[in-house]
Amino acid sequence: MVRAIFGLLLLVALPSAAWAQSGPADNSLYGTPSEARWSPFSAVLPTCDDPGVLSTITGRFAQTENTFWGGNHAIAGFDGVREIGFRANGLSYIPRRYCVARAMMDDPRLPADDRRRMRTAVYSIAASAGIIGWSWGVEWCVVGLDREHAYAPDCDVLRPIIERSIGQYKWLADYGLKARY
Repeated sequence: MVRAIFGLLLLVALPSAAWAQSGPADNSLYGTPSEARWSPFSAVLPTCDDPGVLSTITGRFAQTENTFWGGNHAIAGFDGVREIGFRANGLSYIPRRYCVARAMMDDPRLPADDRRRMRTAVYSIAASAGIIGWSWGVEWCVVGLDREHAYAPDCDVLRPIIERSIGQYKWLADYGLKARY
């Protein structure tokens, strides 16, 4: 019984003693850039208009459409690719590049005149988010085609946090979206 109480006291006392020794001015997990951690991230990410990023989005969109939604839509190309944030959530978080583009959608069910339609694609490129954390990864959403509402509303979840909370959407008019204030 005495050993159990002594062990419990050690578990409670050691972390507080270590904090008192390091002091509150020491770099905490939230003040340290992600590249300087014991398990660092790399902030070297591809640009928004990188062909590898855009082909990843196109391929995964086609795979999702064919597998889950009947294969009606396809991305024919991208236009107006723009970066809307780089590490916008802070230096201590996983490095991310936030992007927006106009995606030329092709719907073979429609008449030839209406077959091509522009939609907004929002995506983020994150460090160590690829398969098993090996390389960069891409999360993407096409506004109006997020059928499960995984990034609802209007793919808002993939935008930088500060932009979502304050509502400063300077680029929205270029992509046919309205700001919600």
